[in-house]
Amino acid sequence: MSNVRTKRATGGARMVELRIVARNTGPVSDMRPLAGGDHESTQRVWPRPTVVLPQTHPDQPYCRGIDIHNHLGRWLSADGTFLGGSADELSAVLDDVHLDAVVNLDGMWGEELQANLDRFDAVMPDQVYTFAHIDWDLLLQGDAASSESRHALVDNLADSASRGAKGVKVWKDLGLTRRDATGELVLPDDPRVIEVLGVAGDLGLPVLIHTADPVAFFEPLDRANERWDELAEMPSWWFGAPEFPSFNRLIDALHTLVEACPQTTFVGAHVGGHAENLAAVGDALHRLRNFNVDTGGRMGEIGRQPRAFRRLVEAFPDRVLFGTDCFPIDPDAVRHWWRFFETDDEYFDYGTPGEPPGQGNWHISAANLPQSLLPGLYRDNALRVLTGV
Repeated sequence: MSNVRTKRATGGARMVELRIVARNTGPVSDMRPLAGGDHESTQRVWPRPTVVLPQTHPDQPYCRGIDIHNHLGRWLSADGTFLGGSADELSAVLDDVHLDAVVNLDGMWGEELQANLDRFDAVMPDQVYTFAHIDWDLLLQGDAASSESRHALVDNLADSASRGAKGVKVWKDLGLTRRDATGELVLPDDPRVIEVLGVAGDLGLPVLIHTADPVAFFEPLDRANERWDELAEMPSWWFGAPEFPSFNRLIDALHTLVEACPQTTFVGAHVGGHAENLAAVGDALHRLRNFNVDTGGRMGEIGRQPRAFRRLVEAFPDRVLFGTDCFPIDPDAVRHWWRFFETDDEYFDYGTPGEPPGQGNWHISAANLPQSLLPGLYRDNALRVLTGV
């Protein structure tokens, strides 16, 4: 079961997010106010820092970019409208934030994919790259040993490719809630998933895959959890209940999938799903030469370890891609990324000024990346993934 919720995203963007409703029991009952009885009492007081630090706000990036991780379609829209607006509106926003192109991860399949392609790709060639989804409901056809669901999944992907999809998006429901006809949970390393995403590589389609969620969403649900504020508001985002795989099991399944499909180019969404441990991300990039990662939605995590993030980009200058996941494209949010990548500012608010950030109750510091690394991060790495050039 799922429903839709609007929240404030990194940089002040209006984010409409489809959420998985977990069947949580036990510890969820501990999601009670810290004092008193109203909802507001679950929120910590956000302190007013007294430290005096310089603030840098770039009015443009070092070079133009490509946002590899965004949402323009209507899959996540509460009112059924396209999040990207009209082609003219979207083009104006791209110019405003110095983006050459954006990846639309909302293509879905069939006629919904066609609607996205007609609205954006057909009239904005080279500016919008729409990725298809795979209809995982086809896993309900036949059992795990039969070829029925395998063929259906491959046919579904082949149809998307023939319509003009530029890639494939795999969402976190694969591994958390998707089940087959036998009732078994389907993880990213399932043979049927490996087969269809291997075919994606044969068709020349890159795969951007979101596996798991922040580590804290899998840890005990108590006041020591660093995402307590967020989970107190949205307990259905907690995946520590017994029916869910562990975080490590999901990440291992992701890496097994990538290794099993060497002909497919993968982009691990949200810093490869493990932004809290950049050493582990680096190990994965070292082992899996067809694996890349994007920065979407994880400024709060990599901003707690900016020197480690800089080392990651230095070690893999062609494998880290700029993505925002602030949708629809929000100019303020994009400018936050310029500040994080290019300045040496310390201890600043990565969310809406004056409001506690929604993804972790802390401040961040900037990475101050060398200018030589910025063209790859902002644009060239994404261009290679999207076009093979």
